[in-house]
Amino acid sequence: MWTGRRVAFANVHVVIMGCGRVGSALAHTLDQAGHSVAVIDQVAASFAKLHPDFSGLTVTGIGFDRDTLLKSGIERAHAFAAVSSGDNSNILAARVARETFSVDNVVARIYDPRRAEVYQRLGIPTVASVAWQTDQILRRILPESVGDEWRDGSGKVALTQIHVAEAWVGHRITRLEKESGVRVAFLTRYGEGMLPVADTVVQADDIVHVLIDPSRREAAAAVLASGPESH
Repeated sequence: MWTGRRVAFANVHVVIMGCGRVGSALAHTLDQAGHSVAVIDQVAASFAKLHPDFSGLTVTGIGFDRDTLLKSGIERAHAFAAVSSGDNSNILAARVARETFSVDNVVARIYDPRRAEVYQRLGIPTVASVAWQTDQILRRILPESVGDEWRDGSGKVALTQIHVAEAWVGHRITRLEKESGVRVAFLTRYGEGMLPVADTVVQADDIVHVLIDPSRREAAAAVLASGPESH
């Protein structure tokens, strides 16, 4: 799972559809981190997978049903993760969360990699079976709270993912680097890694992985979270 320094991030509300292995692991991780969590599952017995000390909300129902989602607190949710065992249910629930309730951070687990690519291009981040890991989903629904992906032995260089504001969309990576003081190592776009070149611009839903001096993390994060300077 995660290694390295965790970035402080305000507590938020997260709704999870599906209380299987991944759903219960996500719920426990987020709950232990102090976040508010609601777990939805059609089968009440599934909640037995949750840790005894889980303090979040459990809701029995269909994850794409409006009333069920309202009971889970979807209207105040910062993120929604659809990780049930059905592709159709996951993608439908993810679309309802994003399109009906305007949840910004949405991810759906899709078993069929070919379908996953299609949904990625429609703007719905997905995690296919080969990437079924709790931290991969957390990196999509709570990108601001992610810890380092790598750090050198001296601790002076870290590879990390820093939240980039929508205001950077359409601007060159070179400008982002100049104003923030980071070096962009690579981007994850539509679920695939890519190395930026001089004329690469930031696109919506890009995940930006940067090399940074950890001592400058807060300053860089502030610049990336606020957008480019106006000229």
